[in-house]
Amino acid sequence: MTETIRTNEKFAATMMARIPLRRWAEPAEIAGAFVFLASDAASYITGQVLPVDGGMVM
Repeated sequence: MTETIRTNEKFAATMMARIPLRRWAEPAEIAGAFVFLASDAASYITGQVLPVDGGMVM
């Protein structure tokens, strides 16, 4: 599904216009947030939303 979205030129252009970093995220960039939230460093974090979206939601 992701590959179809990335290769649809019209959709990709629309999304890139909405993302301040002007690129798709790399898997490691998204995984870092999950690793942090699953770690002891985040033990006191509850019920929060952590957008990993290249700045699209500001």
